[in-house]
Amino acid sequence: MMNDVWPSEIRLSTDKKTLNVTFEGGNSVALSAELLRVESPSAEVQGHGVGQKTTPLGKQDVRITGIEPVGNYAVRLIFDDGHSTGIFSWDILQDYGQRQDSLMADYRDRVAAGS
Repeated sequence: MMNDVWPSEIRLSTDKKTLNVTFEGGNSVALSAELLRVESPSAEVQGHGVGQKTTPLGKQDVRITGIEPVGNYAVRLIFDDGHSTGIFSWDILQDYGQRQDSLMADYRDRVAAGS
């Protein structure tokens, strides 16, 4: 982890479906709870090795119910479906913000393919 990006604000939308992150320097990202849930960096989703990634289904209405700091480098997000093992570093949040369209397109392709 490089940790060369730092958030100046992390805010959850009132409907709990969007995590808004503003980084030092002014770059802001709005990340959907669905994206964060289906791309969670947890072993439950990513697996323990190459080719073990899972495709969580039915997460279009998932909400974030909690945000817990993890040291000075990340947050743990708690989702209303009970998932709470993903630790999202600042680098991951910024990366997901930059790639969210392609990440969601890949996810939808995996869902359509039944994987």
